[in-house]
Amino acid sequence: MRRVVSLYLPYWSTDRISRKRGVSPSEANAALSGQPLVTAIESHGRKLIAAVDALGRSLGITPGMSVTKARTMVPDLDVLDADEAADAQGLERLALWAGQRYAPFVAVDYPDGLWLDISGCGELFGGEEALVKDLFRRVNGSGLTAQIAVADTAGCAHAVARHVPAGRPVIILPGDQKKAVGLLPLAALRIPAKVASDLHKMGFTRIEQLIAEPRGPIARRYGHELYRRLDQALGHAPEAMVPIFPQALPQARRGLLEPIGTADAIAKVISDLTDDICAALMRGGTGARRLDLHCERVDGQYQSVRIGMASPTRDARHLTKLLVPRIERIDPGLGIETMILIAPIVEPLRSAQADLTGDTHRGPDLGALIDALANRFGYDRLYGTTPCSSAMPERTVKRTMALREGADRRWNAVLPRPGRMIEPPEPVQVIAMMPDHPPAQFVWRGKRRKVVQADGPERLQGEWWRAKGLEADSPYLVRDYFQVEVEGGGRYWLFRLGDGQWSSTGPMAWFIHGAFA
Repeated sequence: MRRVVSLYLPYWSTDRISRKRGVSPSEANAALSGQPLVTAIESHGRKLIAAVDALGRSLGITPGMSVTKARTMVPDLDVLDADEAADAQGLERLALWAGQRYAPFVAVDYPDGLWLDISGCGELFGGEEALVKDLFRRVNGSGLTAQIAVADTAGCAHAVARHVPAGRPVIILPGDQKKAVGLLPLAALRIPAKVASDLHKMGFTRIEQLIAEPRGPIARRYGHELYRRLDQALGHAPEAMVPIFPQALPQARRGLLEPIGTADAIAKVISDLTDDICAALMRGGTGARRLDLHCERVDGQYQSVRIGMASPTRDARHLTKLLVPRIERIDPGLGIETMILIAPIVEPLRSAQADLTGDTHRGPDLGALIDALANRFGYDRLYGTTPCSSAMPERTVKRTMALREGADRRWNAVLPRPGRMIEPPEPVQVIAMMPDHPPAQFVWRGKRRKVVQADGPERLQGEWWRAKGLEADSPYLVRDYFQVEVEGGGRYWLFRLGDGQWSSTGPMAWFIHGAFA
């Protein structure tokens, strides 16, 4: 199912100027002594406001207003010349960044937005909601004001992003586009302002009213463009979005004499494309870490899939094996007429000496296995671990990439830790001779275990250098750890919370934190 993100930047022109000055929009306004930031263009001998920031809009200045009228509201208004070319170039750079991080298909929605086709990309971020939240956080954190909406269609996402200022990403559930756009004004359909104004005078204030009316009379008066936009928003008609591709990256293209639609035909073209792009990678001395396949249909729509590799590669057979299973995610429609394969992320890759002995056994190809599993189940579900310096057990391990060259740290053999950590620690019922003695027996998950040997305690009391040195004084942080062996040979790692002197350090309750192999 297709899912489209509309990223709307309501103050793109002024935010871009503020970022170019190296300050946030709020800081820029303060630097101008509370003056709004506006840009203007020449039109028939007059200067008209082209863009205005949030402060200017709060003072009543709007795009399209003459500069003379704006200066009656703010006498010493500082007006900059609009640079539409720079605004467009900035949007394209933002689209290329979004294409590398979030989705293989990103289109520029001039003059103040982007479209991202995130179909199948949510699993890389832990879900669709996590993806759009990360996008929203990063765009706003960079000094840009953003509004985001997600829907099945580009038209619905575009309308909701611009007419539902929720202050957070708005996610329209699959199939709910009619319900989402029904209460919005007709201007949300991207129709000419005069058509929207005339329909408003006729009593059409919401899109749901237009949906309920017979199409014939209105279409004869205002043309079919009105209902084409409505059908695009509702998903009844296709809408072509032209993705932006970085021209400097290795890529291969196939324009087909006749449209294709079968899996075998698509697989054959994929094989040709991987041969071409691997030849380009060879010439550049690089290997691909990510590949994006774009299929242009005869109706102008694009279907895109993305694969990633754990290590740089230019093995055409391996890349074909990863791409072919993704064909099931491509909807050919009435046929595909152009296919493009792009390597958005490449890394240096030296040539390897061929084996001249005739020995074809090279051992297991761990990289190929990782690529196959990760592209099937998601890279967030496949990872490695490495030791990390920390006094607290839950911080001694961190996740790394699945295929990681070497290790820069070793486990501390003096302070052994269990091979299986239980996170979070689970409470246990303990019987001990004295509060500060090791356990004699404990009950965990309904089963009683008798302790035959115990070693400890090992006291851990936080890390003073974390949280501005306050962690060692935080409540419930003092722990006394014991390694215990029970009848039957099981070895466990238990700790008592608190030092027995100060109640703020813990209630002297017992927990199990791990099990030794």
